[in-house]
Amino acid sequence: MLNIQTETLCFIIAKAREFQAKEGVVIPEDLPDSPSENWAQQILADHADDHVLLEVSGMISDLDDDALSELVALMWLGRGDYTLEEWEAAVEDAAAARSDHTPEYLLSHPQVAFFLEEGMAQHGLSCD
Repeated sequence: MLNIQTETLCFIIAKAREFQAKEGVVIPEDLPDSPSENWAQQILADHADDHVLLEVSGMISDLDDDALSELVALMWLGRGDYTLEEWEAAVEDAAAARSDHTPEYLLSHPQVAFFLEEGMAQHGLSCD
């Protein structure tokens, strides 16, 4: 049984998808020589004020320590870093790695929503 509610997970997944949809910057094949001219590598200039980012980051930051550890562990489980049999170890490792930057860590993964859904599925849970 997870300490994080399914409704909370589904909200985070939906918001992560919404946020990541904004990340679809195409980097041209012919990149400029100067990093200052490489505008395409600037993901989104408005991240700090993005209401979706603020909403999902706030939701993640408000989770208690157990739920936050499980959220990170679910992402790791969903991307194949751990198996369901290793769930307790994944949660323990996530707790040990926890920081104030956990929302940024999670949202920096372009497939975080997919990974979270995969982790939920291995626990027999779904947002459907």
